[in-house]
Amino acid sequence: MGEETSRELKEGLATVTSGTLLVILGSACLVVFTFFSRVLLVRTASADWNSLSIEITLATVLVSVGGLGLPDAVARSLPHAATPAEQRTIVRTALVATVLVAAALAAGLWLAAPGLAHALGISNLQVGFEFFAVAVFASLVSGIIAGIFRGFADVRPNALFVQILSPGLFLAFLLVARYAPSFGLSYGSALVAYVSAIALTLAGLGAYTVHRLPRLLPRGPAAPEASGRLWRFTAPLFVAAVMLTVSGLGDTLVLSVYDSSQVGLYTATLTLARLLPIGITSTAYIFLPVATRFLRRGNPQAVQLIYVTVTKWLLAFSIPLGLLFLVVPGRSLEFVYGPSYSRIIGPLQLAVAGAFFATILGPAYAALIAYGRVGLLAINASAATLTDLALALVLVPRYGYVGAALSWGVSTFLMAALCLTELAVQHSVHPFRRHLEVPLLSTLVPVALLLWLARGHLSEWELPVAGLLAAVVFVLAVFLTKSIDEGDRLLLGAVERLLGRKVPFARRLARWTGNAG
Repeated sequence: MGEETSRELKEGLATVTSGTLLVILGSACLVVFTFFSRVLLVRTASADWNSLSIEITLATVLVSVGGLGLPDAVARSLPHAATPAEQRTIVRTALVATVLVAAALAAGLWLAAPGLAHALGISNLQVGFEFFAVAVFASLVSGIIAGIFRGFADVRPNALFVQILSPGLFLAFLLVARYAPSFGLSYGSALVAYVSAIALTLAGLGAYTVHRLPRLLPRGPAAPEASGRLWRFTAPLFVAAVMLTVSGLGDTLVLSVYDSSQVGLYTATLTLARLLPIGITSTAYIFLPVATRFLRRGNPQAVQLIYVTVTKWLLAFSIPLGLLFLVVPGRSLEFVYGPSYSRIIGPLQLAVAGAFFATILGPAYAALIAYGRVGLLAINASAATLTDLALALVLVPRYGYVGAALSWGVSTFLMAALCLTELAVQHSVHPFRRHLEVPLLSTLVPVALLLWLARGHLSEWELPVAGLLAAVVFVLAVFLTKSIDEGDRLLLGAVERLLGRKVPFARRLARWTGNAG
């Protein structure tokens, strides 16, 4: 490997590493802030929680569909653009289109609010939908701004503003309303808190954009032809976004039709299952523009190396959760939700199995976008959605939330498997190398056996310790089996660059393997 290529790879890994850490931090804050906000609302404004849930779900669907696939398309198109003029056109086209669509959706929701409230038979939904019209507009515009900076490998707008500031402000406003003497946490105050948090987030992103974007992309001429290329690239991503939105909600909607009493329990299991891919989805956020940049420079080998390296080390995050939820599911549910939830073992294991096996496959979705295979992405998403709905319609009437969990787990794994298969066949990109397989199996088998033997003796508060030990075992397995390759050596150099200092112990371990210096 040439010195120039090695330097570029180290820079790429440094960008992926720092970006992943920041997005993981943001994701963790998002999960924590959202969890406590919902607990506060359920306990304090439980009578109106159903209305708020309906409004949040509808807003989520509108934001996903209204994004048109542009955030991902922009994140790939900007590093792939040949000139700054093309980048300016991409940014302007995406911003104008998103603002127009966001305004149309917000106005439509505002005007439709009375009719929707009447159709659903819940009178207070009208004012809620009117408030959420503002939230939809702000969320869409915030999303495209974060997508633009993502194209420049800057994850701070997404992590700091969208994932931390917005849910953090919402929780803070709810706490003020709940505990301030002159206020009270009610349905109305919750709506004001939600919309205010998103609006202030958009204001902060606007200020960040005005300050930062001119440094990344100075003013200059445009290249109108880039607009057409952006839309052609966006169309399949829009289809994929719609399909994945339907897939994420389809099994739950089918369950709500046949047995709505199980929906709350089922969504609780999905919340835990969706924790497993946080590391991979965080990596995918920054992996997309970095991989695109290497492909633009004609260096596909770097994409493969980064892909397997980040996938391997993020297993240290997903293995502990996967093993705990699969081997000691009852105790895990009791630890998170309390004793009343410890009986929903089957749905948790099925959903977690699908999420875990999908996580092992790496950021295949983002890699497929980086290679420009968005048509295949749309087909994959459609196949996963149809599978989810078909299985749910067959299984849910007989098996309830167990059938819904199996539908979700199968469709989640199918989406990742289709993407990875296409990457492996067409571009030889996949994570299955000896240096990943050996430590993975060396960790899963003995740790799963030990957890199974100790499952009746573990207390709730010993579970986090067991999870941490599982992660430590995986890291030790990497070194003890000498599963170190060139990507790991470069990753160590990238980490040292971020820290601003050498890590002698890690270097000695790497030299001991005989694969890194």
